[in-house]
Amino acid sequence: MSLKIKSVYQIIILLIIAMVTILSCSQLDGNNTSANLKAEINEALSGGTATVVDQTVNAFALPIPDLSSQDELLFFVGNSFFNQNWVQAPASTSARDGLGPYFNAKSCSGCHFKDGRGQPPSSIGQLSEGFIVRLSIPGKGSHGEPIGDPNYGKQFQDHGIDGVKNEGLFAIEWKLTKGKYPDGKVYELRQPIIKFNELNYGNMSDDILISPRVAPQMIGLGLLEAIDEATILAFADENDKNNDGISGKPNYVWNAIAQKTQLGRFGWKANEPTILQQISGALNGDMGISSDYFQDQHILPHQTEAKNAPQGGSPEIENDDLEKLHLYSATLAVPARRNIDDENVLTGKQLFQSLNCNSCHIDKMVTGTHSQFSVLSNQTIRPYTDLLLHDMGDGLADNRPDFLATGNEWRTPPLWGIGLFHVVNKHTFYLHDGRARNLEEAILWHGGEAEKAKNNFMQLSENDRNNLLRFLNSL
Repeated sequence: MSLKIKSVYQIIILLIIAMVTILSCSQLDGNNTSANLKAEINEALSGGTATVVDQTVNAFALPIPDLSSQDELLFFVGNSFFNQNWVQAPASTSARDGLGPYFNAKSCSGCHFKDGRGQPPSSIGQLSEGFIVRLSIPGKGSHGEPIGDPNYGKQFQDHGIDGVKNEGLFAIEWKLTKGKYPDGKVYELRQPIIKFNELNYGNMSDDILISPRVAPQMIGLGLLEAIDEATILAFADENDKNNDGISGKPNYVWNAIAQKTQLGRFGWKANEPTILQQISGALNGDMGISSDYFQDQHILPHQTEAKNAPQGGSPEIENDDLEKLHLYSATLAVPARRNIDDENVLTGKQLFQSLNCNSCHIDKMVTGTHSQFSVLSNQTIRPYTDLLLHDMGDGLADNRPDFLATGNEWRTPPLWGIGLFHVVNKHTFYLHDGRARNLEEAILWHGGEAEKAKNNFMQLSENDRNNLLRFLNSL
């Protein structure tokens, strides 16, 4: 081969290498034509066979399709307990009396409307439903749990039954800050500042720890409970041995029903181990409804009016009714994804992965065997969570520890269904306290372990940022 021909071949090879490099880079940046991108098989089935195709206001309120006829009947009985109001005792409705004496809502749906997501109060003086304020003081209880404020306990109650003064009122003031993308686009973020008014039972502790929370969506809880513990722990890397900057850790919490320490899966800080404990605790803490598992009415020594308030029996919800509510909460279906074949959505999915967002928001896993609801077993699901705790930085910190979770750590929330919040609940408030008014703001609040991913998102072109948001809205 002549030197001239050899040189031509070398040039051609170099050109091919350059083209491959350019194409690879353009794929990472989301600037390719997406010609080779396509959805995975069954990618729309976020909950496996526990998926329903529904894009209406009822998208979060449907039973999983494979329930037996008997369980489906119990599901709708549980639905009635979820949606109907509890009333104060004594009442002719003896199966639903016993509200309070202090409470945040009169029904489960008062916080989880349409089985969806709560939101911050929109005006000063508006009573909270779907938004609560957790309280504690430094230190830990006998099982590692937070210690409540001496005068107001672990949760601020802004409602009281007749004859009992509520604990007071609170309002939200929003601290606004502006920022700018590298391309010059300006954004604004807001942070809630909680102000307590009309405290009726004295001052709070000088070192009070405050954590505002919105009620999360209810879908897919049983599927998350069915994931084997070993699967979750395989995602953990507490000491970041692989040096990727992500160090998810499990929260181990007290199961008051089973009387043992277990892996936490539910709640904003993974502080609840099971659905049964989550709903029993919410009935008790949010509505003042006692069960065999949680009988304390949380009446503190100086709350004398509440001590004499009538109760609705002991317990106020029978185990049989609680189990129907349990079945309902565990077998709410996950809505199917939309637009999975859309070119922009596929590009956004590729960007989500290239930015390493799926290191915490794990896109796919298989459930194990659910001990009570077999239809949840062995399902390939796409929840976009690892159920682990992650340091999200000082910006999102509530500085309130909860078992092993520090004040900077939060459980990765499942992303399935987030694109339907605006349909089901008529709002798009995200993060643990509803501060983010849209998904873009939610991303911009990411710090700590997610700081690098957030910064890389900001470096994208506006078109690529929009494609990533289109992908999230397809979930």
